[in-house]
Amino acid sequence: MRALLLAAVLLVVSACTSGADAGVGGAEFQFVSPGGQTEIFYEPDERQQIPEMSGEDLMNEGERISVSDFAGDVVVLNIWGSWCSPCRVEAPELQEVYELRKDQGVTVLGIDVRDGNRTAPQDFVRDTGLTYPSIYDFAGRSLFALKGYPRSIVPSTIVLDSQHRVAAVYLQSLLAEDLLPVVDRLLAEKNG
Repeated sequence: MRALLLAAVLLVVSACTSGADAGVGGAEFQFVSPGGQTEIFYEPDERQQIPEMSGEDLMNEGERISVSDFAGDVVVLNIWGSWCSPCRVEAPELQEVYELRKDQGVTVLGIDVRDGNRTAPQDFVRDTGLTYPSIYDFAGRSLFALKGYPRSIVPSTIVLDSQHRVAAVYLQSLLAEDLLPVVDRLLAEKNG
């Protein structure tokens, strides 16, 4: 019986793996974190376009925000929640990146998840002085567009190049000094 159970487990595990760290298998992209890395970078020829992604504006109920609103911009997508301690430390760092590079074509777009009502995240945005926009997405529906990329790790950040292809994935909180070199490289590609 144990041998049969072990065989079934091995079959399930082998069916879930692609066998390669590249992350691309067939026509559908599947995210792989090589060696458990928390920072993953993609060269231009490896980057995958994300489908249209949008959701309700956290601060303006009834209004929608879409990644396509920022056509031609490098977009820093940050998955956060007001309940998340590392997010509270990271948000001012993202604000710094936004302030330093917004005039050069960089947008930070937050995606607030798992906050049961708007009050706590709105208070956090106001109290922290955040000026970049955020999507309010309690259930995480807007994240379905990121199929194949990690959507349940909070905080996490996905950096899109100016064509809105995934250029970097961070599965950890960030400092401005971590993010600025990547953003600057993508701006150089855009303007190069």
